[in-house]
Amino acid sequence: MLISQETGLPCGLRLPNRLVKAAMAESMAPAPTHEPNDKMLVAYKEWAEGGWGMLLTGNVQVSETYLGGPLDVLSSKAASSDVQRIWKEWASTCQENGTPAVVQLNHPGRQSPLGAGQRGFFTKNLAPSAVKLNFGNSILAGVASSLLFGTPKAMTEEDISLVIDQFVAGAKQSFQAGFKGVELHGAHGYLLAQFLSPKTNLRTDDFGGSPAKRAEIVLRIIHQVRQATSKGFCIGIKLNSVDASSSDSMADTMEQIGLIVEAGIDFLEISGGTYEDPKMAQQKEPEIVTSTKEIKQTTLQRESFFLSFAQTIRANFPKVVLIVSGGFRTRLGMEAALQSGGCDLIGIARPATVLPKLPKEIILNEDIKDEDARVSLKPVRLPKLYGYLNWLLPVKSMGAGYTSVYYAGQIQRMGDGLKPLDTRL
Repeated sequence: MLISQETGLPCGLRLPNRLVKAAMAESMAPAPTHEPNDKMLVAYKEWAEGGWGMLLTGNVQVSETYLGGPLDVLSSKAASSDVQRIWKEWASTCQENGTPAVVQLNHPGRQSPLGAGQRGFFTKNLAPSAVKLNFGNSILAGVASSLLFGTPKAMTEEDISLVIDQFVAGAKQSFQAGFKGVELHGAHGYLLAQFLSPKTNLRTDDFGGSPAKRAEIVLRIIHQVRQATSKGFCIGIKLNSVDASSSDSMADTMEQIGLIVEAGIDFLEISGGTYEDPKMAQQKEPEIVTSTKEIKQTTLQRESFFLSFAQTIRANFPKVVLIVSGGFRTRLGMEAALQSGGCDLIGIARPATVLPKLPKEIILNEDIKDEDARVSLKPVRLPKLYGYLNWLLPVKSMGAGYTSVYYAGQIQRMGDGLKPLDTRL
């Protein structure tokens, strides 16, 4: 099986197999320090024993002023000896069985909610341009957007320079702790995604006005992270898929990806969705592949939410290492995706919270038949209160937000030494 084979990244990092524990918010790092703690070590030890090819951490925020959530881990440019120690323990725990671990670095930009981060009530979020989040057409949805996020401040060049420095500092801290690399979060509507998109980047300076200029902040971060770490330190990026409404939007994205690949990226992960349109947290389970006979391309793409876009990237950039995350539930589907050439690595999120040892126990377990090597999850039931609130306040991301909280709760159970709830169908 391709899925069980070792593979390598351009930086020289070797992965023991093709299964990647995708990034998920742990929500386990409270204020004021927002540092990884013993509970996180317990949770990551479970994954470290699971036989994964690579572990991606949840969001590590690079700015203490703007967090994506009130319990996010925060990187620190001037970390104390105690913080350096716990980071080294985190890296060591993740990798104690030979699985390389990579830190996902992020800045939420306009998606930093009220109360997340060390900023005053009247301090505006940052974004490339002053484009407000749109949760829906109702008056109440507009009020919710205004109260929770507000209209962001268009960043100055000084603001941009500071953010670049913060990403580099986060990468340097990860490198010194012993992690094997970092993944820049350029998806899900966060700050780097805001720069890449013409919908949220209306600038006409060096950081906007063309596809190449919208990618400039990402390119500078990649180059400076490489200079601050080493040639063997992995640098990846997570990007959104494109539901191209026109050939121009697809062409623009391919131009940006070409520049990112040329900058020396080691892998590119494909996901999708934003706070406004949360595809990454959709509830519907994918259509799963159930037989090795005549696996249809349409069925394969319905199991993997974003494989079609990845195949477009592959056609344009045949050598880039691609991770596709979202929807994979079966060994057959994963193997078929790899054999199609659409991706090199399989990212798995929600099933990894239910079965942290999924690779060892099921997917790579040769004692389990192909048709039985699968994990389908029951949809998360929204509490009645959420249903009522969603009727009263039709906000598109409300159900997706609850789903994310639910799976973060499974990680927290792991951190408490408990087994995750088995929600398999």
